[in-house]
Amino acid sequence: MKAIVITQSGGPEVLKLTDVQKPEPQPGEVLIKVAAAGVNRPDVAQRKGVYPPPPGAPQNIPGLEVAGVIEAVGSAVTLWKPGDRVCALVSGGGYAVYCVAPEGQCLPVPGQLSFTEAASLPETLFTVWSNVFDRGKLQPGESLLVHGGSSGIGVTAIQVAKALGNTVYVTAGSDDKCRFCEQLGAAKAVNYKQEKFVEVIKQITQGKGVNVILDMIGGDYTPGNIEVLAEDGRLVMINTMKGKDANVDLSVVMRKRLTLTGSTLRARDTAFKSAIAQALLKHVWPLIITGVIKPVIHQTFPAHDAEGAHRLMESSSHTGKIVLEF
Repeated sequence: MKAIVITQSGGPEVLKLTDVQKPEPQPGEVLIKVAAAGVNRPDVAQRKGVYPPPPGAPQNIPGLEVAGVIEAVGSAVTLWKPGDRVCALVSGGGYAVYCVAPEGQCLPVPGQLSFTEAASLPETLFTVWSNVFDRGKLQPGESLLVHGGSSGIGVTAIQVAKALGNTVYVTAGSDDKCRFCEQLGAAKAVNYKQEKFVEVIKQITQGKGVNVILDMIGGDYTPGNIEVLAEDGRLVMINTMKGKDANVDLSVVMRKRLTLTGSTLRARDTAFKSAIAQALLKHVWPLIITGVIKPVIHQTFPAHDAEGAHRLMESSSHTGKIVLEF
């Protein structure tokens, strides 16, 4: 089969369309004929050689989310049959004509969505649900601050949190991106290149702060995050784009009874990810089917131009998801 292979660690040009062995589903897996695959920052990190895939995942084929038609099922599969339209979270191997996925990490393509739209859903929805609602314990009526509001994670967090009864604030890097986020449902978007998010959030919340922060920036954002958290607030880290080191005033953490936590999803086991899939099916899928939550796709690329897709991802000029089409 054809797949996009990382030929060596490096820039986007190391991604090459290559013939590789077609995978075979294990007893609890399904084989998906891929119609579309989402592009995510972990794919870029893997290509650069700084984010190795977990054991058992394809080592040189990136891709964490796919949509397509199930072609074959393993001997122990009970949830799916050949011909079913699904989207799935995978540990790697999504940039390929065929991909295997654990049956519990598959979800039905919602409603009348296209495969391209469905492929944009799993990675961000699994990440947002696991970190904002499970780890961050965001409750209806509480407030959420998301850094990187126009990213794939950001547009997902805005829509899901607002739909479930939360006030959402975000940061973004341009006035256009801020307007985009507010049109999606953010109560306020802060242009971090022109304003200090700490000052704006404090003013908007009349000094009370926010209940949960979803942060993919890290580094020198961390003291500000702690400053704008409300009492009993929760900071959830999912990336450290500005660095893994930060100076933190621990007395503030104690005085406000804050929770500092975070996670990475890729290496978690199938049972953990399958539980998230069931939560999404119950709480989020009906909102997608009724159009309350919509896929936000910035641009699609033909699979053979994965290089172009990665260049766009690294430019950070996109608003929403980038998807490869097979």
